[in-house]
Amino acid sequence: MTLHLSLAPLLALIAGILILVQPRLLNYIVAIYLIAIGVLGLLNIRV
Repeated sequence: MTLHLSLAPLLALIAGILILVQPRLLNYIVAIYLIAIGVLGLLNIRV
């Protein structure tokens, strides 16, 4: 049995759990996620 995980769904899951636990983190989580996706896109790394 092989388990393949992509980065984007894993980050989305972690972000969703953190937002449920601490709703005030929403702005920071969204900002960090967008920055990470932007940097990965500039480096031509597929997520």
